[in-house]
Amino acid sequence: MTLYAIIRIRGTVDVPPDVKATLRMLRLTRKFTAVIYPKDPTIDGMLRVVKDWVTWGEIDRETLKELILRRGRLVGNKPITEESLKEAIGMGVDELVDALLDGKVKWHKLDSKVKPVFRLHPPRGGFKRSIKKPVKAGGELGYRGTDINDLIRRMI
Repeated sequence: MTLYAIIRIRGTVDVPPDVKATLRMLRLTRKFTAVIYPKDPTIDGMLRVVKDWVTWGEIDRETLKELILRRGRLVGNKPITEESLKEAIGMGVDELVDALLDGKVKWHKLDSKVKPVFRLHPPRGGFKRSIKKPVKAGGELGYRGTDINDLIRRMI
């Protein structure tokens, strides 16, 4: 199963109401926050609505593991470690990453134990292009495929 990593790049000023509502449903209420959702027709429709505020793509195993360990938080804003994850969920980080990629577990469904949103830093070295244009037009917004992994590593 394909997992999308979705990152909000643009801020909160002058956002139309329908886009604001969709971003809230995706739990992307702040700039430089990321969420993980499985590829799904519902998510694809939501991404079409918010394409001018976010970037997304398929996350790989190594980047997902690093994102969970370095930027993931348990409820209560405690950092995720191997031991704390075994207590909360009953599986280690490698098992969780495999279960997420296989579609057995959904990260946003674990919100009673872990925070579904990852707070990221602005990218090291800054954005290379405009944050007002889509990727295909020489910008940073929209679908970028597996290149999302490079951006996430720069933001962790």
